Amino acid sequence: MAANKKLLILPGDGIGPEVMGEVRRIIGWFEKARGLSFDIAEDLVGGAAIDAYGTPLADKTLDLAMGADAVLLGAVGGPKWEPLPFEIRPERGLLKLRKEMQLYANLRPAIVFDELADASTLKREVVAGLDILIIRELTGDLYFGTPRGVETLPDGTRRGINTMVYTSPEVRRVTKIAFDLARKRGSKVCSVDKANVVETTEMWREEVIKLHGEGYEDIQLSHMYVDNAAMQLVRNPKQFDVIVTGNIFGDILSDEAAMLTGSLGMLPSASLGDPDETGRRRALYEPVHGSAPDIAGQGIANPLATVLSFAMMLRYSFDLDEAANQVEQSVRNVLARGLRTGDIMQPGMTRVSTQAMGEAIVEELAKLG
Repeated sequence: MAANKKLLILPGDGIGPEVMGEVRRIIGWFEKARGLSFDIAEDLVGGAAIDAYGTPLADKTLDLAMGADAVLLGAVGGPKWEPLPFEIRPERGLLKLRKEMQLYANLRPAIVFDELADASTLKREVVAGLDILIIRELTGDLYFGTPRGVETLPDGTRRGINTMVYTSPEVRRVTKIAFDLARKRGSKVCSVDKANVVETTEMWREEVIKLHGEGYEDIQLSHMYVDNAAMQLVRNPKQFDVIVTGNIFGDILSDEAAMLTGSLGMLPSASLGDPDETGRRRALYEPVHGSAPDIAGQGIANPLATVLSFAMMLRYSFDLDEAANQVEQSVRNVLARGLRTGDIMQPGMTRVSTQAMGEAIVEELAKLG
């Protein structure tokens, strides 16, 4: 891999710097042992940026992100900054990143490692071996549609308004990502909508079907109403391979799927934009968990979600599938050795620190040769 692959690291707040430190350890191993080098820049986002720059995302940081091949983010937020006005809180930095980078497809894997199947609240036989990918459209729907707001009517009653809006290009571009990624997995896509009631999602379904007939006939396409999808994720989640859906439905379903795995500390994510003329696609990778300020600085945070986000980056931004597979296999091997951070601790296992978990992953990478 050429050394000019630009990676921006934004550790953020709370446990972000701690878990990101273990990713830096893994990157260092790849550079030394495999000759895979990155042009790395590091900057601040969220509360850390507010303290240093007076804003949750400085212009210079945004410029670095726009010029990077990939951005890897830790976490943002914490009680220190909660008294601030809404528009300058730490989370606004992350939202601005997503908006300015035009990231419209959020990828949320829900993977249950066999060693952690008993940590789920569902029965082992329901979740063991689970590996699904939820692709959520990220820039449309109720969250961004207009008109929106709260108004007072002449009789004094109040009315809240949000508008579900999608255009056919918005539906097609996120569905294309779902079809393309499904070809690297089980070649199955389930499109989730509410086409029997909501006209916007009736159009969604029609556009998905049209795109499927334009060169994606090898993909097994199915459709499911969102209420049934929510039930099926609990009843029989392993029936799914790739799920593609809109912003509001994806927000809810991806959190439901996350809890099938037993711990938010194990879940990575990616947000992708359109490729440019060179094929470079802006991308942001981050763990699903928050900044966990209650345990920050104690060296007990689980770094595995951030490590797995790094594996997603290797796969989707740099086409380094072999390296991504090695990282993911190393995580499995560490779990098989019985090593656990506190959030995934089980009887008979060995509790380890954030640093010890990172060191163990590097050991397993070395064993893979």
